[in-house]
Amino acid sequence: MKRCIDRKSLVLPFLLLALILLFMANLLLGSVDIPVRDVFTILLGGEGEREVWSSILFDSRLPQACTALLAGAAISVSGLILQTLFGNPLAGPEVLGVNSGAGLGVAVVMLLSHGFLAIGNSGLSGHAAILSGAFAGAMLIISVILFLSSFLRNKVFLLIAGVAISYLTSSLISVLNYVATAEGVHSYLIWGMGSFGAVSPEQLPLFASLLSMLLVCSMLMVKPLNALLLGDLYARNLGVNVKVARFLLLCITGLMTAIVTAYCGPVAFLGLAVPHLARLSMSSGDHRTLLPSTMLVGGCVALLCNILTVLPGESGLLPLSAITPLTGAPVIIYVILRDRAL
Repeated sequence: MKRCIDRKSLVLPFLLLALILLFMANLLLGSVDIPVRDVFTILLGGEGEREVWSSILFDSRLPQACTALLAGAAISVSGLILQTLFGNPLAGPEVLGVNSGAGLGVAVVMLLSHGFLAIGNSGLSGHAAILSGAFAGAMLIISVILFLSSFLRNKVFLLIAGVAISYLTSSLISVLNYVATAEGVHSYLIWGMGSFGAVSPEQLPLFASLLSMLLVCSMLMVKPLNALLLGDLYARNLGVNVKVARFLLLCITGLMTAIVTAYCGPVAFLGLAVPHLARLSMSSGDHRTLLPSTMLVGGCVALLCNILTVLPGESGLLPLSAITPLTGAPVIIYVILRDRAL
């Protein structure tokens, strides 16, 4: 027991240190080489050797790193909540079709507006429309999955249903692309590649405040999450209103998935893989430690993915949708091989 406690007390500080180092790496690495001394000088309010370096840091790299940190934490916590609610270690926003539902909502708004409403160049009303569409799509899929879970007790069948729903939403998006204008299709194609750089410095305060508030709300739901691990009956005996708890947790999950998907595009595999990395690091299913560790691991993985997108340097950026599966897929394969009863 003492060894377990000592390990847990060391893991969180280690994850926090890794998060800080990866955050700084995101500020240092990019298509333009900025000396380390100048980076710290600019961050502390001084002036670098070149004036353009300040613009690169404050207008591009810093907002992108903050976006990656918050988006990674939020989408990872969403995956953890879904795995707890459905009692399925392979549940996640991407597998159950929640990401696809949010993407369908974005497609409806973006394509039917002929590409004029895009998260990067629209005003407050455009932001509200896209976020509302993403949330409506995500909650629609969550409602369908929740309804199916009352009939499909088998974990595998529920996952198959989620995959089928994902294909269905993809088909609807293809139909919308067919009838949309060229401008709308182009805007949606760019959005679908995914990027943590789509949040501008002006949009970052709203993005950060929304996700931070939802992450705090998820921390306040630790007790119901721990109770639900042992079943609805046990949770009721502890005084947890199961219906209300499920509704609140699903709303939190839907909102976080909608916000991340609307701003950053489809972020695949993080919500599915990161909770397992957190469990392996903490060797515990207690959400009092599992939830904060999931946030930290999610932020670290997202920051690492963001670094990998800039590897081509001056040649351009790699799509985020091409990077996240490279980090998440090996974890899922390991989980399946470890527990073949899934």
